[in-house]
Amino acid sequence: MSANAPVLDTRVASTEQSRRWLHAHAASLLVAASWLCSVGAISVALGPSRAPMLASYVRIDATTRLFLGLINPLFFGVCVYVRNRASTSEQLSSGIGRFAWLSMAFLLAANTVLVANHALLLWLGLEATSLTAAPLIIRRTSHTSQRAAFRYLLFSSVGLGLVLLGFQCLAASVEADRNTPSFFLDQLPQLMAGPANAFRKLGLVLLVLGLGTKLGLAPMYSWLPEAYDEAHPSVAALLGSVQFNCTLIVLLRVVQIFRWGHDALMSNLLLGMGIASMVVATCNIIVTRSLRRMLAYAAINHAGVIAVGLAIGKGAAYGLLLYAISNAFIKTILFLTAGKIEAHYRTKDTTQIAGLIKDLPYSGVFLMVGTFALLGFPPFGSFLGELVILSALVSSGRLLSFASVCVLISMSFVAMGRTIFPMIWAEPAHRPTWPRQKLPSALPKMVFLLALVVLGLYVPPGLEALLREVARSLEGV
Repeated sequence: MSANAPVLDTRVASTEQSRRWLHAHAASLLVAASWLCSVGAISVALGPSRAPMLASYVRIDATTRLFLGLINPLFFGVCVYVRNRASTSEQLSSGIGRFAWLSMAFLLAANTVLVANHALLLWLGLEATSLTAAPLIIRRTSHTSQRAAFRYLLFSSVGLGLVLLGFQCLAASVEADRNTPSFFLDQLPQLMAGPANAFRKLGLVLLVLGLGTKLGLAPMYSWLPEAYDEAHPSVAALLGSVQFNCTLIVLLRVVQIFRWGHDALMSNLLLGMGIASMVVATCNIIVTRSLRRMLAYAAINHAGVIAVGLAIGKGAAYGLLLYAISNAFIKTILFLTAGKIEAHYRTKDTTQIAGLIKDLPYSGVFLMVGTFALLGFPPFGSFLGELVILSALVSSGRLLSFASVCVLISMSFVAMGRTIFPMIWAEPAHRPTWPRQKLPSALPKMVFLLALVVLGLYVPPGLEALLREVARSLEGV
């Protein structure tokens, strides 16, 4: 035993040294992995669509290509930001290993959702994003974050349970028509094209309600403000930009399947949930005084606008895609900026923050420009997308819905401007400081801001063609 003891001690020391090395370099490994995923995703997005592969379980179509080229670069930008923030903060660096490994699993699950051509694989990927995101919401220094993570997981489980039950109802509806059920997404449009029976209608309702819960749409939206407010800002950015769009792509798949023969039921569901979500969000934006909670309600408001655009269909599909892409960049910029502001002032209360443009000039500029983009000002892509959706509401004859959306957008604009602009321009309560900020930590937000401007002024021809192709699949033409 004594002869083997030094060998065992050496092995233990070597294992412990390897574990420490992995923990110390976890952030760098995360950046490298997300960079490789981004490069691969962009190359796939720029290439042609492909027939189903791997026994038809994987498909690269226009919708997949569009969101692969969006989600992976966003994830990479957040990782670069986290890596540079962790290098300057001992508190952040202490938990970077846990964040890195969970984030890698989250990224893998998100990409599974994007390429899946089978309903069960799609569902499993979305469930995996929830299971990996819930621990990320928890912060060791905050007991309330544990409750937020539990509520997030509870609502996600309920929503995804409804989605799974909806797929089962679709299978039952196909069997009622004496056809062989199939869960391959490229085969479902033909199976769902027949007359709508009770199972098919119920399945559609359950799918829309379940996915609406994951998106934060009314009526089951209450988890979202709490989760976004309690999570670390980088985690809130991932939830708002990456997971939101993973869930959105599943909803787009549902629209592509049902647009042909069940347009009225689907449109009424989405329109009702969209406007109700905008009402809830606008009322809460008016009364809330927490910066990130306000941004969370703005995210609900944006989800409502996207739901309204999906409800209209023809004429609005291109606008809602441009709007969704733009808001992914906006939410990432604003949540990362909000985290910097809260860390500096040590408060979430917007009434206690003033003079950002002097005190934190970089963050003040990002908050100001991000808010303008959030509210739909030109020259950002969100303005063009919102304009297309509103025009489609008028051309489709939904004048009451058009008036409602305009009133709600105007109210949220006034409420957010009343709260955020004094934070930027009012005189600071203490002597201004100009902290040094490394370029790498600000670079991701600068790139995202540039993308917003490009989407508003000039959409590259390749992206334009891809948006048009996805829009046609959503319009049912």
